[in-house]
Amino acid sequence: MSDQLNRLLAIMARLRDPQHGCEWDTAQNFRTIAPYTIEEAYEVADAIARDDMNDLRGELGDLLFQVVFHARMAEEAGHFAFEDVARDISDKMEARHPHIFGEEDGVMEDARWEDLKAAEREASGSTSAMDGVALALPALLRSHKLQKRAARVGFEWHDVKGPLEKLQEEIEELEAAQSDEDRLMEAGDVLFVMVNIIRRYGVDPEQALRASNAKFEKRFRQMERLSAVQGHEFAALSLDEQEEYWQHVKARERKLTDDQITP
Repeated sequence: MSDQLNRLLAIMARLRDPQHGCEWDTAQNFRTIAPYTIEEAYEVADAIARDDMNDLRGELGDLLFQVVFHARMAEEAGHFAFEDVARDISDKMEARHPHIFGEEDGVMEDARWEDLKAAEREASGSTSAMDGVALALPALLRSHKLQKRAARVGFEWHDVKGPLEKLQEEIEELEAAQSDEDRLMEAGDVLFVMVNIIRRYGVDPEQALRASNAKFEKRFRQMERLSAVQGHEFAALSLDEQEEYWQHVKARERKLTDDQITP
């Protein structure tokens, strides 16, 4: 291992030292650290989305520290150590790339990749196509993964017409729901079917919603700035007046796009 990785492992050991370590670090366990691990992963994704390489370097370090933290706690409990983590992922990557590290030729197709992962799950005692889809995943991403697993064993509409018709049915059931519990379940069904539709078009729903969130936020901020420049408080405007700003911002976006692609 590199000197810097050894240094990081030594820092973690010192922080967790029962006599001379940090009070906060020694008080933690897997469950208390897990939310920080998830947060750091999102911050890595955020730095990538902003194309900020300096920030990405720091965020990757924060995420690596989370791995080291969990590995150290596991080592203290006699379960495994950081080297075991590194060995396991190395073994897994070599096994999943037989065309690179093994005897297979050609390019790794998606179906072959999924077959290798399925074989791993079966070897570990998996009995259901749903096994291994982590409960802690964001709901949209987990829905996507569950549906892909179901599709791999044939539980899938033949074309996008099926889920489109199902969406209308679920919307009607949401409209007819009477209790909060029923509305919650029916709203979930609407979202679940929409994920299926989006997936059928080859689009990742998590990425799609992130893009739409970013677009909406950008347009909304532009409306607020534009109304302020014109001496209006955006929140005090009528919906029709706010809509005029929305359409103005959209039109300006289209013009900028047209200008960029015009030779």
